[in-house]
Amino acid sequence: MEKVTSSIETIEGEAEKLLESARSQANEILAKAGEESQQILSAEFPVDEVKADCRKIADKAKGEADSKVKDSRRKAEDIKQAAEKMVEGLVQRMLNTVTGAGSK
Repeated sequence: MEKVTSSIETIEGEAEKLLESARSQANEILAKAGEESQQILSAEFPVDEVKADCRKIADKAKGEADSKVKDSRRKAEDIKQAAEKMVEGLVQRMLNTVTGAGSK
């Protein structure tokens, strides 16, 4: 049973790493968008055009970040479901062993 618990903890740890990686990538995208918007602001362009470009960059970065976080959450959920199925199978095998079900 400790092995199952350890396996589940390992899987949960991997899921957390995926989420953290997605957050990190999202932060990098947002930082890059901020840098690009600063470059645009420091250049001599019409203000309305600059604001529109900044909004596009920020919206694109947010969309990419949201997509990566959503994908990581989906992967984490898939890992969790796989772990739950594995635990169910192990519990059933243990129950069969204890009750003698399936053996002749």
